Amino acid sequence: MKFFIDTANLEQIKDAQDMGILDGVTTNPSLMAKEGITGTDNIMKHYVEICNIVEGDVSAEVIATDFEGMVREGEALAELHDQIVVKLPMIKDGIKACKYFSDRGIRTNLTLVFSAGQALLAAKAGATYVSPFIGRLDDISTDGLNLIAEIRHIYDNYAFETQILAASVRHTMHVIDCAKLGADVMTGPLSSITGLLRHPLTDSGLEKFLADYKKGN
Repeated sequence: MKFFIDTANLEQIKDAQDMGILDGVTTNPSLMAKEGITGTDNIMKHYVEICNIVEGDVSAEVIATDFEGMVREGEALAELHDQIVVKLPMIKDGIKACKYFSDRGIRTNLTLVFSAGQALLAAKAGATYVSPFIGRLDDISTDGLNLIAEIRHIYDNYAFETQILAASVRHTMHVIDCAKLGADVMTGPLSSITGLLRHPLTDSGLEKFLADYKKGN
């Protein structure tokens, strides 16, 4: 499973990259604004800075909700860097734009996916990635992980090449469960990745090893 980090914070991206396990980045206007990055020029520049840190795909989201606007913004984003993946909303014009881009070899990520039917349409339109938001489904007492399982089953039935990018990942168990279910990618905060490092027996074991070493020196 690929590990993406969902942020616009360059320091967190560098931290994950330095671990040697980062495969890509997802971000959006809200995450950009959280880092104080506003305005089209600044946002575009920031996407390039992210691409210069990581080696994998960087999802860059369009703001437009109409077909012509998505095409215009998506083409501008794709021209920024070879690593850019155009992120489109799961709406009718988003599917139309996805097909437009896939026919031209521009990679896409269909976002805000909350049903297996939406994921099926994304795959039919040739999306590179589909992003089911599991955490937000959990928030409304719906099993987000079940959606991952449904999409995996459908994609395997028909050998769709669209990758399942589990989004809105909130914690380490989301990561583990998505891996068990066969998600191709997970994207979440840095804490959901570094949390995988932690185990009390690791901490106590290392503490004992070091204490025993000091006794012998």
